Amino acid sequence: MSVQVALCQLRPVLGDAAQNLAAHHAWLDRAIEHEAGLAIFPELSLHGYFLRDLTQEVAVPVDHQVVQDLVARSRDCSLVFGFVEESPDHRFYNSVVFAEDGEVKHVHRKVHLPDYGIFEEGRYFAAGNEIGVVQSKHGRFGLLICEDAWHLSTGWLQFVQGADALILPSASPARGVDTEESELSSQASWHTLVAAHALFFQSWVFHCNRVGFEDGAMFWGGSSVLDPFGDRVAHAGQDEELILAKMDTGPLRRARMATPLRRDAKPDLVRREIARLLRDPDALEAGKPDSDAS
Repeated sequence: MSVQVALCQLRPVLGDAAQNLAAHHAWLDRAIEHEAGLAIFPELSLHGYFLRDLTQEVAVPVDHQVVQDLVARSRDCSLVFGFVEESPDHRFYNSVVFAEDGEVKHVHRKVHLPDYGIFEEGRYFAAGNEIGVVQSKHGRFGLLICEDAWHLSTGWLQFVQGADALILPSASPARGVDTEESELSSQASWHTLVAAHALFFQSWVFHCNRVGFEDGAMFWGGSSVLDPFGDRVAHAGQDEELILAKMDTGPLRRARMATPLRRDAKPDLVRREIARLLRDPDALEAGKPDSDAS
């Protein structure tokens, strides 16, 4: 496993899929010029974030031309991008696509929808209900969308499913701008969060945040790449920027040899404890060890 990864920290135009599609192609051209084998875009990169009543207007199914136009580019470079997905039963999701070799390999629908402060996602989107991993020619990837990463169970479920790297597109607006600290409080929180994911899940982490302004909110960028020891190996500033990092097996193997956290994980124990908390007798019974096997 060795691949050059490009994080495309761009500034989407709210509700303008055609203009954003053209920007994606331009950023992909740049990434390919730098020999990237995987390009990652931010959350809702095709449509913008504070859509509100535009959500249903811009939503498209996965087989829509605007999505498939980008999927076709994955023949040159695997890519991850975000959009508003309309399902066959007309529900609307905050989704990301992992495309490779001209095909959709995986679609992750955001599971945890923030509904606090300036966020109103639960009003406009349905929540996803699956946490999986995607097998790529570059390795096994877990996909998290912004708020998903704030629930550590999401990353842990991908870790125990064998993820080598976590891809984390986000649209994080600046908060804590009235402090005297050297960085925003939202920026400091994200630095801690992605480092924790990398360290405790012993995985590469690719956090791609957006920049620009929408509805009075500023998105602070700061996209970063962390190795499986939790060390930041590349990062961006607060403007549009392409950052590059090489992902390979060496650090991954060394981290997991030094501390075998995946080997010692106990998903069966977690299953039984969750069943107990939920008072689910069927799950409790299914989780019992087979003491009569002898």
